[in-house]
Formats: sequence, structure tokens, C-alpha cells
Amino acid sequence: MRPIAEPYKVKTVEPIRLLTRAERERAMAAAGYNTFLLKSEDVYIDLLTDSGTNAMSDRQWAAMMMGDEAYAGARSFFKMESAVREIYGFNYMVPTHQGRGAEHLISRILIRPGHVIPGNMYFTTTRVHQELQGGTFIDVVIDEAHDPLSQHPFKGNVDIYKLTEVIEKHGAENIPYVNVACTVNLAGGQPVSMTNLKAVRELCDTFGIRVWCDATRAVENAFFIKEREHGYADKSVRSILLEMMSHFDGCTMSAKKDCLVNIGGFLAMNDESMLQAAREQVVIFEGMPTYGGLAGRDMEAIARGIFEMVDDAYIRHRIHQVRYLGSQLMNHGIPVVTPIGGHAVFLDAKRFLPHLTQEDYPAQTLAAALYIDSGVRAMERGVVSAGRDPHTGTNRKPSLELVRLTIPRRVYSDRHMDVVAWSVGELFRHREDIAGLRMTYEPPALRFFTARFEPVSVLVAV
Repeated sequence: MRPIAEPYKVKTVEPIRLLTRAERERAMAAAGYNTFLLKSEDVYIDLLTDSGTNAMSDRQWAAMMMGDEAYAGARSFFKMESAVREIYGFNYMVPTHQGRGAEHLISRILIRPGHVIPGNMYFTTTRVHQELQGGTFIDVVIDEAHDPLSQHPFKGNVDIYKLTEVIEKHGAENIPYVNVACTVNLAGGQPVSMTNLKAVRELCDTFGIRVWCDATRAVENAFFIKEREHGYADKSVRSILLEMMSHFDGCTMSAKKDCLVNIGGFLAMNDESMLQAAREQVVIFEGMPTYGGLAGRDMEAIARGIFEMVDDAYIRHRIHQVRYLGSQLMNHGIPVVTPIGGHAVFLDAKRFLPHLTQEDYPAQTLAAALYIDSGVRAMERGVVSAGRDPHTGTNRKPSLELVRLTIPRRVYSDRHMDVVAWSVGELFRHREDIAGLRMTYEPPALRFFTARFEPVSVLVAV
């Protein structure tokens, strides 16, 4: 195939450095074998997350100079609101400091004790906000999402039969909304089809239930629809995104992903009564409804990024770079979640380290070993991220035990991906020498951020 080059030129660079192996071993031990607790300056290639780690364009930086920092009624808010309305299609928007701020608002507005919230696989912060309001998340994603080897093109789809069962069992009055993530992060960045979105909408309309979108990476989802779903090949990503959002009553959004910025988010909706409720809540927890925890300059950058994110050349390269890394790993027989998703390559830690059980935290172990080998920082997405069942106190053991190699937007070159692939390959060749971890500190919630570990035995040098 013809190579796909970056649709941009480099204007500013940031130096990075590679510590010696001995220095990396000390840094990892000091961080309690949790990659979240590493110092950024000690990381060579940072694939921890694509959240807020994007490189902004010259036009975004220029727009920031136009930020209106008024406490109320800022001009920058109306620019951001206009961009959300034009590209996403929602009538109203309340800015938040980031995506979990929007999750907090919608949970407080709609969820009451005893409610159940069906969704296409859990996400960590989303589920915590739902549980804090007394709700219970119920997974209604298709079974293929839990199979890392399945080649289903839309593994993020909602299982309509499962969703119907949940509605009939619990009653529509006990379901404040159905939450559909586009794409599904913990399934490997897997998309939802337009056909499935329509089916969910029709079912929920029958029972009078709201449908809400986690639109964090919806542009990537739109690209997959363009590529894989009949009838969309000749449509622009921008038009597909607008059609996707037409099936929802509103969305939570972390602008730190798709919108190509370093901070920010929003809650969008079409219902004016929901807008009023959101404005009442945002004043308490975030800030005035026209800034919601953001500076005017941040809203300017988001407004500009919303238009840049739906450029077909940009998103095509974005997906290509993720696939470039995934293809290298697959060509060397390294077990990954397939098809390759939109924002990351997910290593299958269960198949990578078959000699470890989930009690040995294989994904956490593999992420630590990767940093020690090459200075590459990745993220665990397995039993540690899943946390404990609030009723039994036992570890939730998800079927997927993954290490996420998350690629920031417009930051690294394919040469950086070569370094990552080489390091993962080295670890795979010596995988039997990698020992497990035990947890030495566990916070009460979202433990993957701050938990600490120690090796069951010393990690063997590769």
C-alpha cells in the first residue's frame, strides 16, 4: 500500500531522554510498579493515555490568544457552544473541566438509588459516578467484545436482546438512560455501527428511555463506520458523526481526546429542562455555566479542535498510525486485541503471560516490565482497573486482561512506534522470565491510579 504520511509539519519539538536500565528499574520500584506513579521526565515514549496528551495546532495556539476570560458570558463560551451545535448537532452545551465532570453532572441529575444503567461495557470513571449515586451498571455489549480474537467489525455494539431483557426485568422507570460508548475503550477501542445505534434508539423510544453517548472518541467511531459499514464509504467523517449523534439525547465528552486539546470537556443535550438542571449542578461543582471549570483560552482551543478533528486526512492518519504499531506486533506473533481499535493497541496479557493468573496482575506486570525494558509507559486495563465488587469486596475478574499502548494525537512519529514494537517483541521472546506482582497499597476507589505493588520475585532482566 502507498505510505500514509503525517498531514502536518513539525514546527516545535520537545526533547525526551532515555534513562539507563538501572535508572528505570529504580524509577519503577519508587513508583510501586504502577506506571501512573512514574515521573513524566523519566518516561521515554509515553503511551499511558491519549487523554490531554495531544499536540495542538498553530491555529489552536493562535485561538488561545483570543480567549475571553470574563467570569460570566464569555465570548469564548459561545464560540465553543456554536462548534458543538454545528459538529455534534446538540442544541445545548455546558462546559466541564474534563469528561468525568460531565459524567458527574449527568449522574447527579438522572440517577437515583436502585436505578440500573445498561451500557456497552463499563468504563472506570463512568461506573464510579453511577455507583456513587446509588445506581448499578449492567453490561449489555455483544459477547464478541469480550473475545480478543473475534474479528467482528463492530465489537462495541449493544446486544439488543440483552438490553431488552434488562428493561423487562428492571422496568423502564428504573432505567434513567442507556449509556452507549463510541468507541468502547476497554474492549480495545472497538466501534459501534450506525445500524446498531438506530436499533438501540428504536428500542428505547418504545419504552420511553433516554439514550446517552460517551462521545469521547466518537470521531474514531465515525471513521470505522465510513470504512466498514455499507453505504458510508463516500460520506465524510463529519457527516457520519452528525448522523451518529442524531440517535442520542445527549452526550458526555472528554475534549481531551477527539477535540485535540490538553484539558476540557462538556455535557451536551437537546432537552432544555436538562440544560437547566446541568446549569444548576455545574455552578456547585465546576463553575459558572459559561466556563464550567475552563479558562476562556481552553474553550477557544476546543472550539478550533472540534473542526480539526473531523478533517478526513487527519483522522485517516490517526487510525493508520495505531494500525502501523498493531501490524508490527501481529507480524511477530504477539497477542493483541483484534481488530486493531482507534486509539490504542491492546496487548492480551493473558496470552502474553500464560504462566500468570489474574491474582498475579499480569497486565500490571507487563506494563511495568515494558517500562523497565525500554522506558515506554503503558496502562493496565484488567483486574486492577476493574476494581472490587462493592457488595462482596472481591476482585472483579474481567475476561479481558490488557495492556493499553495508547497513542497521543499528532505527537509521535512511526519511528517511535518501531521502538515500542521492538521492546514488546523482546519481552515476548523472554516472557517466561517475567514474574507477577502483589498489591501492597489499595485506595478505596479507582485503584489503578494510585495502587502500589511489589514483585513476587525480582523481574528478570531481558
